[in-house]
Amino acid sequence: MAGSDDDAAIPGAVRRSPARYRDGVARVQADWVAEEVPVALSFDGEPFAVMMATPADIADFALGFALSEGIVDDAGELRIDAIEHTLDGIHVALSLPPERRSRIAARRRNLEGRSGCGLCGAASIDAVLRPPPAVPHGVAITPAILAQALRLLPAQQRLARLTGATHAAAWAGIDGNLLAVREDVGRHNALDKLIGSLASAGTDLGTGFCVVSSRASYEMAMKAAQAGMPMLAAISAPTALAIALAESAGMTLVGFARGEDCVAYAHPWRLAETD
Repeated sequence: MAGSDDDAAIPGAVRRSPARYRDGVARVQADWVAEEVPVALSFDGEPFAVMMATPADIADFALGFALSEGIVDDAGELRIDAIEHTLDGIHVALSLPPERRSRIAARRRNLEGRSGCGLCGAASIDAVLRPPPAVPHGVAITPAILAQALRLLPAQQRLARLTGATHAAAWAGIDGNLLAVREDVGRHNALDKLIGSLASAGTDLGTGFCVVSSRASYEMAMKAAQAGMPMLAAISAPTALAIALAESAGMTLVGFARGEDCVAYAHPWRLAETD
C-alpha cells in the first residue's frame, strides 16, 4: 500500500479497496490511487488536444502546455476562460491574441495525448522536431547543490508518497532549495505544470535549474528548452535525441542524477567541479 490509512486526501488521489495478497491470503484494504482523467484543451472555441493527466493544478498545466508547445511566448498572451469538470473529464477553454492563432494549425494534435506520451497525436514531424530557442546563459552550480535539490524532492512528492504512481518536476534555486514542485501521472504533464506555475509567478528562469523524477526524453528536453530552462537534471537516462536538442539549445542536460553523482550529457560547464 503506497499510503497509510492516516494519510489525508490530496488532489489527484482517490480511495479504492483492492484485495492485497500476502502469504497466499487475500485481505481487502483501503488504499489511495492516483487519478488519471482526460483534459481537453481548446483555443478560441476550437478543440486542440486531449491529454491524460492528474486532475490537479489544471491552470498551471494549461499555461505550461501552451508555453512548452510554443503556442504563446509568455503568460500574458494566454487567457483561461473556463475550467469545467464533468463526468467525462475536464475541459479547459483558452483564448489567444490574434497574432498567436496562426501557431495553432502547426501544433494541432490528431490523437489524444496519453499520460506516458507528451507528443502523441502531433500532426506532422515538423511540429515535433521544431528547433527550440536558445536558453538563457544561467548560472553554474556544483554537484553538491544538485544533490541538495534531489534530497529535498521526495519530501515534496506528496502524491507519489500517497499513491506510488506519479512523477514530479521541481524548480530549485542556486542554493539547491526547491521553490516549486508539481506532480502528475505523466512526466511531461508534471513539467508543463511546473512551467505554468513558474510563469504565473514571474520566476526568472536564469537563476535556477529543473530536476525531474524520470528519464530525460526528447519531449522533456524540448519542453524545458522551450520554456527557457538553462539546466534539466533527471534521475534516469536521457535519449540521444534529447542530448542533440539540448546541445542545439545551449541547455545543460544531466542524467543519472543521484546524490552527488551525475552525468552531464550536454553543456557541462553549468555543472562546476567542487573545489
